[in-house]
Amino acid sequence: MTRSPALDFLLSRRSRPARILRPPVPGRDELRILLTAAVRVPDHGKLEPWRLIVLERPALARLAALAAARAAEAGLDDDQIAKARAQFDQSPLTVAVIGVPKATDRIPATEQALSAGCVCLSLVNAALAAGWGASWLTGFAAYDRGFAAEGLGLSEGEWIAGFIHVGTAAEAVPDRPRPDLDRIVTWAAA
Repeated sequence: MTRSPALDFLLSRRSRPARILRPPVPGRDELRILLTAAVRVPDHGKLEPWRLIVLERPALARLAALAAARAAEAGLDDDQIAKARAQFDQSPLTVAVIGVPKATDRIPATEQALSAGCVCLSLVNAALAAGWGASWLTGFAAYDRGFAAEGLGLSEGEWIAGFIHVGTAAEAVPDRPRPDLDRIVTWAAA
């Protein structure tokens, strides 16, 4: 087997923690290229069961305050409230990947949700391949309906698959232990 640069990239890819991402960030033209790569995912039935919301600094500041307020209303402790806020306060640029299920008898909702997850990973990989730092997070805000509706204008049935934070990594990060294939792979020959 010949190893291509793409395979080498996938074998060594490493998300960068969102907390270490700083400006500069991709400009709109470069970001459009990353978003174009991100949506080239399995999409059975060509439903496009997802959409993207690019969150620039002013929007992130607004969402930080909303995340903190919603977390406090939900009764989270001070550390959890600070964590909910920090995801947006500290991010230089975020893309919210929104699951938009489509009514169809042909493509199960699970496959549509998996397609939205593929968009998240593809965007992280596209950003990393282009030399940016990137991280896929969810957290409290991703599961809070009030945040989704008020902060992002999501309709009933839409959901947040992930917040993809993109920027310049302020520090190097060591790799982490990876899964032991012998422990998690079963070979079925018959």
